[in-house]
Amino acid sequence: MRAMRILSRLLAALAALTMAAQPVAAQSILRDAETEALLQDMADPLIEAAGLEPGNVEVVLINDGSINAFVAGGQTVYIHSGLINAADTANEVQGVIAHELGHITGGHVNRISEGMSSASNISILSLLIAAAAIAAGAGEAGMGIMAAGQQAAMGKFLAFSRVQESSADAAGAEYLSKAGISGRGSLEFFKKLQNLEFRYGIKQNDDATFSRTHPLSGDRISTLRETYVIDPAWDAPDDTDIQRRFERVKAKLYGFQAEPKKTLQYYPETRQDIPARYARAYAYHKSALVDKALSETEGLLQLDPQDPYFLELKGQVLLESGRPVEALEPLRKATVLTRSEPLIASMFGHALIATEDKTHFEEAEQVLRAAVGRDRLNPFAWYQLGVVYAARGDMPRARLASAEQQVMSRQYALAIRSAQFAEAGLPTGSPDWIRAQDIALQARAELEREQERR
Repeated sequence: MRAMRILSRLLAALAALTMAAQPVAAQSILRDAETEALLQDMADPLIEAAGLEPGNVEVVLINDGSINAFVAGGQTVYIHSGLINAADTANEVQGVIAHELGHITGGHVNRISEGMSSASNISILSLLIAAAAIAAGAGEAGMGIMAAGQQAAMGKFLAFSRVQESSADAAGAEYLSKAGISGRGSLEFFKKLQNLEFRYGIKQNDDATFSRTHPLSGDRISTLRETYVIDPAWDAPDDTDIQRRFERVKAKLYGFQAEPKKTLQYYPETRQDIPARYARAYAYHKSALVDKALSETEGLLQLDPQDPYFLELKGQVLLESGRPVEALEPLRKATVLTRSEPLIASMFGHALIATEDKTHFEEAEQVLRAAVGRDRLNPFAWYQLGVVYAARGDMPRARLASAEQQVMSRQYALAIRSAQFAEAGLPTGSPDWIRAQDIALQARAELEREQERR
């Protein structure tokens, strides 16, 4: 029994190490055409500097108010919305992206097993010594040995993590330099993190270092400053167009996420600039003040009638306020101006369907098929496409569209059933029939992985 209790505690400790080593995967993703275009344009020169292909690296926005960013395998950089809100400049965010690219090129996620293995070996050794002590009648000594072993294992893993972070810092500085982007923003962001550490009473001495996954922000600032200030890109001016777009996106995000009252306090009506109008439009829309929301969008369109994102916003307000027919013109124009950007085209397709005018359904199908053709990972577009097929009585393709949406929403059991229904009704050997089989196989594999994790 004692040995079993010791083993149980050891497994719990190892589980804690695993949790510490892996970022949270199942988080809500925020998708917005303008934001995604900006983040990609901010990242592309850094991606090239890192020796990677821009088309193969994504920057994804996570709906989380904490100040964080991470990579979780593959070539995707995840940025929390709280980080965007905390940053004052696009250059600060680029510093973060460069750091995360350092994790990707260093293969740090794949190498995390090395740190886990080293820590596990220490824990297992402490278990064996503790078990021997307990068997000899020294129970308290054995428990102490096991606790010390667990602490040593955690310390070993945290040290491994800090080395990776320092390596990513150095790589990020290199990529900023190669891209001709100043490291000023990187230092400014680390200062923000340091201020948070002071605010929360985190000790800034050497003793505090050993319990951290990251080096102290002050140490990182000192090290990086020496690199940045002698770099030819140190005095490079910020990209004014990128900064202008960043201020728009930041205000848009704040208006979408914050309580309307806070948005109106931060962006009062005395401000008539684009970011303020953007934020207020969302605040009024969330408060069901449709006329005020539309007034802000009209103000934006007066400044630039051809801005597709202003048109998208107007269409969104009209559509979500129960006026889909009025939403068609701005959304159609936005879709044309962006050459059928998938997220905007999906909203346009939704508006066409929401009119409940079946003469619009053929256009909706064309728009939505183009959207999923460019972005298959768009469950909303697949759902709308399924609605069109169902309205036409084409149930096999309606269920195939449902299967696409369900597998992306992790509804694997439903996806299998929908795919099987679709396969049974589709022409044998057709592309859609093959796709139905692929989805069923994918969903079964994901279900098996879930069962293994449990």
